Amino acid sequence: MALIRADGLSKGYRSGDSLVRALDGVSLDVPQGAFVVLAGRSGSGKTTLLNMLGGLDRPDSGSLVVAGHDVLRMSRDERAAFRLHHLGFVFQAYNLIRVLTARENVAYVLQLRGMEKRQRLALADRWLAEVGLQGFEHRRPDQMSGGQQQRVAVARALAASPDLVLADEPTANLDSHTGANLIALMRHLNEQQGITFVTASHDPSVIAAARTLVTMQDGKIVDLREG
Repeated sequence: MALIRADGLSKGYRSGDSLVRALDGVSLDVPQGAFVVLAGRSGSGKTTLLNMLGGLDRPDSGSLVVAGHDVLRMSRDERAAFRLHHLGFVFQAYNLIRVLTARENVAYVLQLRGMEKRQRLALADRWLAEVGLQGFEHRRPDQMSGGQQQRVAVARALAASPDLVLADEPTANLDSHTGANLIALMRHLNEQQGITFVTASHDPSVIAAARTLVTMQDGKIVDLREG
């Protein structure tokens, strides 16, 4: 059974007198353990699709099942709970809480899930070590480089053992060397621990790392290749 099963997803919006198709009948199955990259120029629909997979946006038509859950039949509160318990997110802007340490940022989602303090801090430390940040537990975001902050974001996304990690342009604010290291880390976690990743990017190094490459143009999937 596919971890993600999207069928006929369409989304349009008004731009002046015109209707722009952000998504136009997109269908996609993603199996457990996949490393998928959504590629395409700005405006191709890749970020819209990623947001839809994460329950952050809703289509005008189509169906979407993620981890056995019919996302489009959920209320807003149910979608929020679904994201908390089943999904991890990595954003290009890191989205760390500035006043919290690296450990506290990673532990925050575990706190929302009701995990006991000692357990969540221990798990946060484990994942910070996993992404190469042992010794950085007590640093705040303004005391870390961009690459280190993005690694904290990856640790935060993974700490709650999500079914799926969604990453939107995760290397956009990083230099090429740091970005390549981040993608290598994500591929390692995918291969060694079976974590499913779907990443939207136009970065050639991210595209080269794809096990499944989905190319989008004008709101449609125009090519799908298995690596």
